[in-house]
Amino acid sequence: MPGQFEPIPGGGAAVALDEVEISIIRSLAVQLLELIGPGPGGDVSDDPLAELFAEGPSEPPADPVMRRLLPDAYGGPGSEDGASDADELRAYSAEFRRFTENDLRAKKRDDALVVIRSLDAMAASGEGGAVLKLSVEESRNWLGALNDLRLAIGTRLEVSDEEDADLLYRLPDSDPRKPMVMAYLWLGGLQETLVGTLLD
Repeated sequence: MPGQFEPIPGGGAAVALDEVEISIIRSLAVQLLELIGPGPGGDVSDDPLAELFAEGPSEPPADPVMRRLLPDAYGGPGSEDGASDADELRAYSAEFRRFTENDLRAKKRDDALVVIRSLDAMAASGEGGAVLKLSVEESRNWLGALNDLRLAIGTRLEVSDEEDADLLYRLPDSDPRKPMVMAYLWLGGLQETLVGTLLD
């Protein structure tokens, strides 16, 4: 079980994590939360209906990682269509973003919070490294968070296709990107084995 998720009886998944691995995943999940930011009215709203009907931004985020996590729905500014088609696609994307981005951010926040809380519960047990056991629903949250973390790290590493990813394996140890590359590849392995448990 070390380093990979395995299915557990009754559904869900388990993985053995040591203290360093727990610390790395938790730190990355906290950074992701900070990047995503709070909800439209902060994390707690007095009026849940107001939050439900709050409109989101219509423009893509400036940060490249957030643009990757919250992409345009219809091609966006990089569209190869003609000028009038591109303008129309941008308008559709802006409208779609206005009504969906807040919900998407909330889902990503929820996923990251499940990761942090489950790791904190492990740490509170006082065992140091231990076996993390997740329900089916928690496994889905973890899968979403692992995907977002890999997208974020991949964007920072400028990975855009499989060829770029293959080059990461050949980076020398002296390259300052090496720790981030190792985290990217490790999270990919966790993600792949977690998908396997959900398909069983």
